[in-house]
Amino acid sequence: QVQLVESGGGLVQAGGSLRLSCAASGRSFSSYAMGWFRQAPGKQREFVAAISRSAGKTYYADSVKGRFTISRDNAKNTVYLQMNSLKPEDTAVYYCAADDRPRQYGSTWYLRGYEYTYWGQGTQVTVSS
Repeated sequence: QVQLVESGGGLVQAGGSLRLSCAASGRSFSSYAMGWFRQAPGKQREFVAAISRSAGKTYYADSVKGRFTISRDNAKNTVYLQMNSLKPEDTAVYYCAADDRPRQYGSTWYLRGYEYTYWGQGTQVTVSS
């Protein structure tokens, strides 16, 4: 089992940057693929980004591609989401998620929130116009 704690959220003006962190404790962090999701008020949770166990592969939602960067430091048991050029529509609670189950090569499982076993409590990101 792994516990996830997000941090780094806050209030920022449009065009600004924030860096979210997700610290993991418990079983070996490097065994987990990690994802970031977000949920805005009145909207469904949506995929933001994901990273493979070794950080060899990263995936992004089209809405954040080129602005957000996901990375991980397995020595520090932490995954990051660097968010640049923030827009008001990025306002949401951001969650990190983890899963260690083996996956079929080429599968897009990482897009689906229900595929992740472990979730953090979320951190609020508010972008003012």
